[in-house]
Amino acid sequence: MKLFSIETGNFKLDGGAMFGVVPKVLWNQIYPADEKNQCSLAMRALLVDDGERRILVDTGVGDKQDEKFFTNFGLFGDDTMLKSLAKHGYKPEDITDIVHTHLHFDHCGGTIKYDKNGNLVPTFPNANIFISREQWEEAANPNKRERASFLKENIMPMQESGKLKLIDKECELFPNFHVKFFHGHTLGQVIPHINYKGRWLVYCGDLFPMAALVYEPYITSYDICARQTLADKERFFAEAHKNDYTLFFEHDIYTECATIVETPKGTKVKDTFSLQEFLNKNS
Repeated sequence: MKLFSIETGNFKLDGGAMFGVVPKVLWNQIYPADEKNQCSLAMRALLVDDGERRILVDTGVGDKQDEKFFTNFGLFGDDTMLKSLAKHGYKPEDITDIVHTHLHFDHCGGTIKYDKNGNLVPTFPNANIFISREQWEEAANPNKRERASFLKENIMPMQESGKLKLIDKECELFPNFHVKFFHGHTLGQVIPHINYKGRWLVYCGDLFPMAALVYEPYITSYDICARQTLADKERFFAEAHKNDYTLFFEHDIYTECATIVETPKGTKVKDTFSLQEFLNKNS
């Protein structure tokens, strides 16, 4: 099995929204905001090549939206999904499967593109698209809280492509690639657990967008139910400490991976490192 960190670009969100009720005097020390009170965030996908399948976890924001949209979210950097894949020797046609944690625009926008005739088509023409049934139903009929994050041009073409596959239960979706559901950020969020040579690497999606949000009480204002997120974290950590998980962060611009430790004050980050360092250590 080969694993690759795929950088798809960076964006910015309000720091207060990212840390919810936590005072800025606390969170700004560990994840600093700029002069506009915005935090810089990555949109980091993961490519899993097991020799038979090339599985892409999340696809970033894509390039379909207009200039105003991208300006509002402060996109920056030179990385794109296709450039990052090419760097590792892959073309869009090589991807066999896409697994979405959820369907907010910064996680799935790159799955659908405009072709030269202005039609919405899959960016990865040979890939099946996996999402939990509960998240699909939420995204296809969004509540008012999440409506601005579920964009029809991202979502409905997945169904129209005939490639959409809905996941009904937690399972081993592919060999050594397991999916589990967490519901606090949005209903039916899929969190992939990858068994790499006997070690578990967990793609954290928006369960823990950054290392700074590992601490249980730190919960974003974007989560639809903070109480459920707290329960999700506690449930996740019960298994993480037992099985020595390594966390892979989608949105942390400073940190790709981390291990965690249980302390009298709750779970904290222990060590931080790159995905490549994780692979080297477990080669």
